[in-house]
Amino acid sequence: MAASTTMGDYQTQSSWRPRLGSALRTALACTIVGCTTLYGPPQLRKYLTYPSFSYMTTILIVPDAKLGDVLRSCWHVMYASVQVMVPSVLTLWLVGPKNFDTLLAAVAVAVSAFVVALPESTHLMSKRIAFGQLVNVYVGTVVHGAQTGVVMHPLGVAASTALGALASVLALLFPYPRLAYFEVKKSWRMYAENASQRLTRFVEAVSAQDKREALEFISQEQSLSKAAAKLHQSISNNLVGMVWERPQMKFLKPNYMKLGEQLQETEIPLRGMEIALSSCSSFPLNLIDEELRGHLQSSEVQISLRLLQSRYSMPSDATTAPETNREILDNALWIGKPTTTNHDNMAASFFLYCMELLLENQPIARNPGNTLKSNPNQEPSGVQNQAHCNFKRVWKNIMPSLRSLVFALKCSLALGLAVLFGLIYNKENGYWAGLTIAIGFVTGRQATFTVTNARAQGTAMGSVYGVLCLFLFQGIEHFRLLPLIPWIFFTHFLRHSRMYGQAGGISAAIGALLILGRENYGPPSEFAIARMTEACIGLICFVLVEIVFHPMRAVTLARNELSKSMGALRDCIKDINLCVPASAGLREKQRKLKSHLKKLENFLREAETEPNFWFLPFKGASYSKVLGSLSKMADLLLFVACETEFLSQVTQKLGGASEELRQHMNADLELLKEKINSSLKCLEEVTSIKSVAAFETEAQDDYHDSELGKPANPFRILGAGDEEVEIIVSILLQQFEEVADNVHNSDSEEKRKSQMVLCLASLGFCIRSLTSETMEMEKQVRKLVKWESPSRHKKFLNICCKADALDAHT
Repeated sequence: MAASTTMGDYQTQSSWRPRLGSALRTALACTIVGCTTLYGPPQLRKYLTYPSFSYMTTILIVPDAKLGDVLRSCWHVMYASVQVMVPSVLTLWLVGPKNFDTLLAAVAVAVSAFVVALPESTHLMSKRIAFGQLVNVYVGTVVHGAQTGVVMHPLGVAASTALGALASVLALLFPYPRLAYFEVKKSWRMYAENASQRLTRFVEAVSAQDKREALEFISQEQSLSKAAAKLHQSISNNLVGMVWERPQMKFLKPNYMKLGEQLQETEIPLRGMEIALSSCSSFPLNLIDEELRGHLQSSEVQISLRLLQSRYSMPSDATTAPETNREILDNALWIGKPTTTNHDNMAASFFLYCMELLLENQPIARNPGNTLKSNPNQEPSGVQNQAHCNFKRVWKNIMPSLRSLVFALKCSLALGLAVLFGLIYNKENGYWAGLTIAIGFVTGRQATFTVTNARAQGTAMGSVYGVLCLFLFQGIEHFRLLPLIPWIFFTHFLRHSRMYGQAGGISAAIGALLILGRENYGPPSEFAIARMTEACIGLICFVLVEIVFHPMRAVTLARNELSKSMGALRDCIKDINLCVPASAGLREKQRKLKSHLKKLENFLREAETEPNFWFLPFKGASYSKVLGSLSKMADLLLFVACETEFLSQVTQKLGGASEELRQHMNADLELLKEKINSSLKCLEEVTSIKSVAAFETEAQDDYHDSELGKPANPFRILGAGDEEVEIIVSILLQQFEEVADNVHNSDSEEKRKSQMVLCLASLGFCIRSLTSETMEMEKQVRKLVKWESPSRHKKFLNICCKADALDAHT
């Protein structure tokens, strides 16, 4: 198959070829550092007092970086050096190097780390480099005592850091610059080919004559979709580095920075096609006859041609798109067919609607610019938003947020304790307790135990490898750098593994570099044991501080984030309206929902690797299914926003019976929204409840309120067989069919009729899908509650039964 061949080529190319080139540049940067610090001129080497930190700097900067990323990292190195040099020189001058002891060094590191970590505008790379420099400055002062130079000692730390940054730049220039700009163009070209192949698979699937053939095409598309997600991520990651390579782009071609948003305009309709096909129960589809199948293939050729032509110039470049032949819409081959009375026909109509979006290249993910007419005397909203954002940015720099305050306290305590206990255990090697954790801090949460385990194992592997290589190279120490090259290649691939990740790969590389890349540190075996012990001290301090500041398990955070996602989804459902154009508000709330889903995905990924200890095993499958339903509903909401906006505008122009029928449709839609939101409200509460008794009391209070004539229990569960909901959906779809018939019999132009009928059928599919996904989420939440607390699940079912009886009574 052509698709599988292309997919295999992409996986092969994305897995080993770029990583091999990045590993080569990393090895070259480390070789430059090693040759300079071991064999360089003595006049230069006397300023490079901390070659270990030169290696650490290269390992932080070079792997997987483009030239723009390295230039940006060099700026961060310069900024961090200034942050550390000035206060450390003043501190050493005021206190005096001979007066520094273990406790004072720990306090100095803790206070300085807090000051460095507090500004939210400072990049994480700058903070990591500064943390490492602080450890070297103050621990080195304790180690060397009165011999420490007030200016020369911090200057040696800064010079060693600068060597690592310079070596990184030289490595990225050899044998030719690895530019982020070309990586973006390459990824865009591959994405265009990928999108074209996915569209071809979709058209073949919708035209399939049996279900087995359709499922085979859908399976091929899903493989291509995973590759598209990687390409999209690659483009997003390289956009910032591209600006550092060509600063004029930010001003001359600002659309380059919105390339990720523009890719969404292609990706969202493709996801809609996948949703439509995956919901079809049988093939061939009745709506797709031979004539419509031919027009679909013609449209697929046109869209693919546009995508393939765009391979040679990204969407931000000025290119002339080929004109599209609108036979599908103009001929309106589906008018007069039952598009809303059959689920498969609705799914096929939604597929055609997504094809229309691709043909017209409509910005479905962005707010339409001509939805509302602005007041000429009013300042443009974009200017107001820009002024508001500037004010918030200035205020953020002045007043740190709670998140940055917690991060600063966490870094301060962890580094202070690591330096204190590291110096107490071994004064000569007290650096490594602090340095082990200094370069690994992140601003948010991370899988603490998994990362700590990976760092410990990586440190041990690298140290053992270094000791063994020195044993094998006895008598030929001048070639001690040679065994580093294969090890750097190995660790570079190791950092992309699921078992060790970035933390393990970095620790393994540094572990060998500190033994093979330096001299005059004593017997290698003793140093390796001392460093591994110091690393364990630092990691223990890191874990304890992380537990203090983040005591909640990832599973608990995932459950709470799931509850917030349910609430955000309820807010989106409330904004669905056929009478009032509210697409801008719905799109904004949909973005909020997507941000919650991103956090939920991160928590679930962390929970998968989190040790269970004495807790129940993590039920990842059910959480993943709920996340899948929420993601599907979030995608459908974008289509709903586009459809309702179009319908509200067109039906107002038709007037008469269509306007009256639209009012009835909106009334039934409000009733259905109430049912869905009641279910979501219950799911939101049960996933965030802290006490079952509180939930039961609230439900009991609602029961008594209903006896007194007050509104019924709001915690209403849809249920897989809720006949009332099915009746409401059926009535709503019948009204859609009536509107479609009125449009068919109206005097409007054929193109407008076609758009109306297609839009009504697509909206019907989206509403039915939202309802069915809510029911599916309810099933999975019931399983989760039953798994995590059987007694809680029993009470939950009793409450739901009370709610059902309550609704029947009222």
